[in-house]
Amino acid sequence: MEIMEIIKRPKYKSSSRILMIPVNEIQPNPDQPRREFSYEKLLELAQSISENGLLQPITVTLKDCKPVLVAGERRLRAAKIAGIKEIPCIVIEADRSRAALLALLENLQREDMNCFEEAEGIRKLIKDYGLTQEEVAHQLGCAQSTVANRLRILKLTEEERKIIIKEGLSERHARALIRLDGEQRKNALLRIVQQKLNVYQTEKLVEDILEKSKPKERRRQAVPLIRDVRLFLNTVNNAIDTMRRSGIDASAEKIETDDYIEYFVRIPKKKNSTETTKLQRQHITA
Repeated sequence: MEIMEIIKRPKYKSSSRILMIPVNEIQPNPDQPRREFSYEKLLELAQSISENGLLQPITVTLKDCKPVLVAGERRLRAAKIAGIKEIPCIVIEADRSRAALLALLENLQREDMNCFEEAEGIRKLIKDYGLTQEEVAHQLGCAQSTVANRLRILKLTEEERKIIIKEGLSERHARALIRLDGEQRKNALLRIVQQKLNVYQTEKLVEDILEKSKPKERRRQAVPLIRDVRLFLNTVNNAIDTMRRSGIDASAEKIETDDYIEYFVRIPKKKNSTETTKLQRQHITA
């Protein structure tokens, strides 16, 4: 086909020129972060394309001389529904990780994905392509803490995610729920849906559940507080005297200032040899 012969020319790989490519020859993006597409909205877009044409080209890259979609899957799907045979494409050079990032950015900028699709896209960039949270945050134009918070909601189960999306709950609802586990989270989500709780009410509910689940703290036995420091010092002095009577040449030095008392205790690892000899002689004489 003539159009494919044009694509195969190496000079087009880095030209970023707009080419007309048959829709059936464009391969899907394997790293498309969006998983759900509203068919009603696709029909609306298809109607607009039928009447006005595709105003914004899609983006593709060439892999083995074949066009692979990078960004613009909604437009591509809508064009197929509208019966369009060829659509304008911008050809760029991009490896798979770059293509995945561009697909995520394109979806974020054009039509909001649900929070879980966005989080899965971010996780894929980090896990499969070695990007750090800081690098992803820089590309998305947000703080690293924002990326971290979006990743945390992936702790929710698939069933819980579906309920949250179906009921139109927000990412903040999801972030509040991840503080709970198992049956607690399941029951809390049920109450949120039934009572149509907003974010503030949801966070309050979670706090109440966590507070009730805390085990009652056992009373600790009271430890008597000895305020007279001299009692402690006498204990140290008695210990030093006991060691000396046992033949250990222990010594202690006390330095006292207006603010504190320093006590230096020096204990040799072996008994004093002279003292040991004296003790032995006394034992023999006795």
